[in-house]
Amino acid sequence: MSAPLPLIRGLLRAVLAGPEPLLRMVAGPPPRSDRGVELDLATHALLSLMAAAKLGGIHKLPPDKARRAFDRDAPILDLPPAPGVSIEDTTLPGATGPLPCRVYRPEAAPNEDLPVLLWLHGGGFVIGSLDTHVGPCSLLAARAHCLVLAIEYRKAPEHPFPAALEDALAVVRALRKNPRLVEAHGGDPSRLVIGGDSAGGNLSAAVCQQLRDAGEPQPGAQVLVYPATDLRRGHASHTRFARGFFLTVELLDYFMGYYLRGSEDARDPKGSPLLAESLEGLAPALIHTAGFDPLRDEGHEYAARLQAAGVAVDLRCHERLIHGYVCMGGAIPLARAAIEELADALRVRLCQLEQ
Repeated sequence: MSAPLPLIRGLLRAVLAGPEPLLRMVAGPPPRSDRGVELDLATHALLSLMAAAKLGGIHKLPPDKARRAFDRDAPILDLPPAPGVSIEDTTLPGATGPLPCRVYRPEAAPNEDLPVLLWLHGGGFVIGSLDTHVGPCSLLAARAHCLVLAIEYRKAPEHPFPAALEDALAVVRALRKNPRLVEAHGGDPSRLVIGGDSAGGNLSAAVCQQLRDAGEPQPGAQVLVYPATDLRRGHASHTRFARGFFLTVELLDYFMGYYLRGSEDARDPKGSPLLAESLEGLAPALIHTAGFDPLRDEGHEYAARLQAAGVAVDLRCHERLIHGYVCMGGAIPLARAAIEELADALRVRLCQLEQ
């Protein structure tokens, strides 16, 4: 019989919260980034434990087994569901049919029409699910005081590019066409924002561009957490952090090999939002990146291009963290703090939508 999840999470957190001298003795000195910043010690210890246990070989599995493995293991590092948040499963209209959706609502506001965050999870367009992001979604709902709608878009290789984008765009349009889909859960469809982490950040940015190009209104904000904005993967951070920091070059090869139909997809702005000719007229952006992340530089370049185009940008780099930290808040204290910081920034933006 396997140990219960809370016990495993508690034991791991206790180990990673051990005395600093002990962690340094076990894991060795943390590496420094090209900016001279030391990797968070608990994160370094976690990566060392994973390496010692020979974990991290998900790219060696076929997609169906990789998904099951990630769904099984992700909750070990994730935050438990935030207290005071109701969680309900439903469906929303996608591009080709209903998509699973998980609704998170703060219980402290039973009669209030809340702003809405449409959340697109990460996982390289291949793995990840509603079950791998319960912690961050529930914390965002509670701390940002909003209704969170997390959707399960179609994934590669069964549904390669641009299926996931088509689903995300279809959901936004469905929520606008039929406000009752949101109002039924106590949400205000006029205060809709979109966001996601990694692949979900990519999709969120691309949705905003597609809406603009179609002459449709922008969301109230785009929340991009370590977003993949250039699938050509040519930025320097891809070389600096190619191995040893969770998101490896082998894992990226695995994801892109399934998601992209060919190199032309990586050059398409629908796949690489950074390559859009213009970034004018897009929603205000909250962009949070990680200092030890192959995707760091492309996220920063996207922020710079947005600002140059006159878009309001709140860019924050969590210099001591790695890619995937939003799903590590149950084991890494600094990761939880970063999620809380994101929620606080989102709440400020949502309050501005009321003015």
